[in-house]
Amino acid sequence: MDYYLIGQKIRKVRKSRGLSQEELAERIGISTTHMSHIETGNTKLSLPVFVDIASALEVRTDELLLDDSPAERIAAVAAISNILEECNTKEIRIMEDLIKALKTILDHHL
Repeated sequence: MDYYLIGQKIRKVRKSRGLSQEELAERIGISTTHMSHIETGNTKLSLPVFVDIASALEVRTDELLLDDSPAERIAAVAAISNILEECNTKEIRIMEDLIKALKTILDHHL
């Protein structure tokens, strides 16, 4: 088990939720130092604390444990494609601009 990668996923989700390490640590009842060590992979993560973190971040535990699933990616791309199929050319161009803008924002904040 790669505790560093799990810690990095926790950090990524925490930041996407707009939480500081202190806020997340407080929510689950651990010290900020312990939270920092979890995110950097400098400590092994107990199962109860791991479950508490996932709950506080409102994510499934498998999302923190597993790499992005190719099947999930394919399903998401198909869902987007289905939406686009219902759009006219002008709407598709607008969607394209929105997706580019959103991707730029995500690249800077995740």
